[in-house]
Amino acid sequence: MNAYDFDNTIFRGDSTARFLAFCARRYPRVWRHAPAILGAGALFLLGKVEKTAFKQKMFEFLQDVPDVEAAVSAFWQKNARRVRAWYQAQRREDDVIVSASPEFLLAPIAAQLGARLIASRVDPFTGQYDGENCHGAEKVRRFQAEFGGARPDAFYSDSLSDAPMARLATRAYLVRGERVLPWPEPR
Repeated sequence: MNAYDFDNTIFRGDSTARFLAFCARRYPRVWRHAPAILGAGALFLLGKVEKTAFKQKMFEFLQDVPDVEAAVSAFWQKNARRVRAWYQAQRREDDVIVSASPEFLLAPIAAQLGARLIASRVDPFTGQYDGENCHGAEKVRRFQAEFGGARPDAFYSDSLSDAPMARLATRAYLVRGERVLPWPEPR
């Protein structure tokens, strides 16, 4: 099996940021969360709060989305075309997407691509996390919980913060736009 990060790897852009912007355009009440999101973002950048706490505060905007499932569906109708061509050309039925983005957001596109999904568990109504943000070493922990001792044949990511998954895989690749490069050593 091959494992892939999602945002800026097989998807052009950050799906969570794009979904937030999509919802803000459709549901103006989402804008009332902007000060809290910006404040939490500043605290995260200053190292005062963990990434999960920041993202949980950000996802509170979901409380002002009247039908999250319908919003997610409409989002993917518009954004599925952003899946990169190089991935479409090589995808396999045993692919696994391992992402920090929320499961509720990525589940429809993962199903459309025929890939299994490991992602952050976020309540789509409250924005509350169930567990940790699926990032860095947490990706490895979640992958191993799902697949036991299996290792990906290859892992693809745009971010060096995914080095723990790169070390787990037999081969690893760094994605820069449409270019897929060998993972920089050491993994």
